[in-house]
Amino acid sequence: MAVIVLFHSSYGLRPAVHEAAERLRAAGHEVHVPDLFEGRTAATAEEGMAIKEEIGREELLMRAVTVSAPLSERGLVYAGFSLGGSVAQNLALADSRARGLLLLHGTSDLPDDAATDIPVQLHVAEPDPFETEDWLNTWYLRMRRAGADVEVHRYRGAGHLYTDPGLPDHDAEAAERTWAVALDFLADTDADR
Repeated sequence: MAVIVLFHSSYGLRPAVHEAAERLRAAGHEVHVPDLFEGRTAATAEEGMAIKEEIGREELLMRAVTVSAPLSERGLVYAGFSLGGSVAQNLALADSRARGLLLLHGTSDLPDDAATDIPVQLHVAEPDPFETEDWLNTWYLRMRRAGADVEVHRYRGAGHLYTDPGLPDHDAEAAERTWAVALDFLADTDADR
């Protein structure tokens, strides 16, 4: 069993995030789903980004750390959707006990001195307006240089947040393939304990 902290996208803590957590729990994992927006949700990506900007990056990270820190000694797998992936990546790279990083639809920049040996799995639409080809190539090379064991899975024709059945981006086939691969990744991460 992996202990997972799953961060929501800029849409906030929507039903799709709870459904994803239940899917992971059904596979035997312990999943924590923090609400970084404190009850607020967005109807559009633009509205979500406005909430994010209003709260601010540092405050979002502080809220994420507040939830994750008490669990850290258990060896967390950090996971997140889009914006939540960015948050998860930042926390995982700063946590020496991290067991893995599962990114769904989003990444973050890496500091030049980043160093980690955790397994990382990224699932992203192809093409994705928020995760462009040039950006993903740079991100991949920097993550490998940091020491991470990285897998990238791309889903041609899917929308950015294709795992969320409540959004226009949803692609049921790509979502099912993503969860099958992600569950294998989490099982392997757990086996490393």
